[in-house]
Amino acid sequence: MGLEEDISKIEKRVDKQSVAMEMLSFAKEQKTQLENNNKRMFRIWIITFIGLLLSIGYIVYLLNDISNVETDTIEIQDVETIDNSHIKIGDDIWEKSE
Repeated sequence: MGLEEDISKIEKRVDKQSVAMEMLSFAKEQKTQLENNNKRMFRIWIITFIGLLLSIGYIVYLLNDISNVETDTIEIQDVETIDNSHIKIGDDIWEKSE
């Protein structure tokens, strides 16, 4: 009986050690996965932040570009007297009446 008791004690110790080793390896895996996730999320944040800065820069560029546009207007008087005249402004067409 002494030998069987010793064997069962050894098996219990091995089980305890294996559970402890499994928990340790699981904790190490979780730590490395967490570190990898943190690195991935930081890279995603950097890319998003750069995209935000680029879009703000492009909007500022467009606002400056649009404000510098000069428009010339031509006033035409007496469309009726010009031969074969057709003037289109948007959907409105001004023609010489016959």
